[in-house]
Amino acid sequence: MKQFIIVTGMSGAGKTMTLKVLEDFGFITMDNLPPELLPQIFTLIEKSDARGVVATVDVRNVSGGFVKVIDDVSKAWGGNAKVVFLTASDEELLRRYERTRRVHPLSKGLSTRESIRAEREILAPVLDRADIVIDTSMMDLHQHRERLVREFFGNDGGVSIIISSFGYKYGVPQDASYVFDVRCLPNPYYVESLKDLTGKDDAVKDYLLKFPETSEFLTLLKKFLDFAIPLFLNNVRSQLHVAIGCTGGRHRSVAVAEWLGEYCSRAYSGVCVVHRDKGHGRQ
Repeated sequence: MKQFIIVTGMSGAGKTMTLKVLEDFGFITMDNLPPELLPQIFTLIEKSDARGVVATVDVRNVSGGFVKVIDDVSKAWGGNAKVVFLTASDEELLRRYERTRRVHPLSKGLSTRESIRAEREILAPVLDRADIVIDTSMMDLHQHRERLVREFFGNDGGVSIIISSFGYKYGVPQDASYVFDVRCLPNPYYVESLKDLTGKDDAVKDYLLKFPETSEFLTLLKKFLDFAIPLFLNNVRSQLHVAIGCTGGRHRSVAVAEWLGEYCSRAYSGVCVVHRDKGHGRQ
């Protein structure tokens, strides 16, 4: 069944890379189309032999009617049409612009930082409407490709729930639907025999489970997710990202993410557990 994908988001967040990856998998790709043309293009491509079509739309072509176009496409093609919104932190986008010496599309009369801020405001309604949000701040090209492959070509129709761990010292994931702070739990880092391990190690998990607050935290969090997940997936987006944070993203957040991943996998297909900062070293 053909897929119709609209890729938009922050300039410098990886739209070109996304186009190249999906083109390799048999999609017809079109860069920076006026949104009004999307329904016509999708209708034409529907009869082709291609896997589907991917079209990017950047901030210069986002008008007040873009959200209506998205709604029209979704109505016509249902679950086969997805809006992918790419984002990254302001600091990472600034680094990318400095590294490539590119000019931001909104830079006329504005600094790069001001242009990024203005772009976020313009794209806010589109972000609210997106089906899939991907934060590329901490991704290299290989990780970006892996995420797209998992999303569109993985088993069970792709990823519907992402459980991720992160360290607050490296920043909060910008594509998270819910963020939970586990810095309130006892920190294995201060136990000499555990500090060089991670939350995937049984010794760290056993240590955390010695404390009743860990079990109580997990019980309440699971109860919340039992309530929130079906509501979110049915009414908001087709993908939910639950981010679990501790200081360095190595011990507590990793263990809790692993436990939640196991729990959610019993009820849902397409559950993916990601440890963004586990390899950054000691907390």
